[in-house]
Amino acid sequence: MHKTVRYGVALLSLAAGIASAHAVTLDDVKSAGYVQGATANEVPYGYMKEDGSAAGIGPDVAVAVFKRMGVNEVNWTVTPFGTLIPGLKARRFAFAAAEQNISPERCKQVTFTEPNSSYGEGLLVKKGNPKKLTTYADIAKDPSLKVAVVSGANNIDFLRAVGVKDNQIIIIQANADALSTVQTRADAYAATELTVSKLAEGGKDVEQVRPFTDPIVDGKPVRNYGGFAFRPEDKDLHDAFNKALVEFRKTDDYKKILTSYGLSEESIKAAAAKNVADLCAGK
Repeated sequence: MHKTVRYGVALLSLAAGIASAHAVTLDDVKSAGYVQGATANEVPYGYMKEDGSAAGIGPDVAVAVFKRMGVNEVNWTVTPFGTLIPGLKARRFAFAAAEQNISPERCKQVTFTEPNSSYGEGLLVKKGNPKKLTTYADIAKDPSLKVAVVSGANNIDFLRAVGVKDNQIIIIQANADALSTVQTRADAYAATELTVSKLAEGGKDVEQVRPFTDPIVDGKPVRNYGGFAFRPEDKDLHDAFNKALVEFRKTDDYKKILTSYGLSEESIKAAAAKNVADLCAGK
């Protein structure tokens, strides 16, 4: 089971000692006996289960990689998606595992690993798709339409790129708010294809737009590449994790994790074909 945060005095003192250091190293983590990770409640990328354990593409892979590094415990905390990077920079945890898209803007703030996943875009709408939406650009064509986006998610950049105005965008704090928002005050919810698929499976009176055409930005269809985020100063920990991740991606166990959450073989191959340097450069 992926452990959640424990609140013993000794553990908190140890965590405070690590956090106060200028940089967290792999040796620090091994000495502590655990590493502090964070995820956001967004199925299937990273979320907390009812029993208090973490699950999802990011947490499952992170646990497996850290075990390969000799760290057998990850203590998880959950935070809104938009606070993952601020929380990391504030040293509330050592890394983020939420399959955040590796973008040039985010790369200015944190250090990403090589891609761990790849995924396209999607729209969640009311049952029957009453507005007949097929892509983000359809929302731009009708100024009366409203679309919801989670705070901090890069979907807002794609919406703006195809002409959606800010007064058409409703910011929500968590993926869990999407169902009620679509039912009451938005015509659609913009998120990644897997997020939308999972919401559509568990929600009444909503559906995933199918067929859906990924938005075209700078002349090419948008595709996200999710990775793990570390603080730039924690280079030793990042480099050790990144090296172990690259090796783990070659295994069947890695593929089993990703496919168990709905990622296709094509998406797994697409992630492996990209590198973090190019993604941070916007290539």
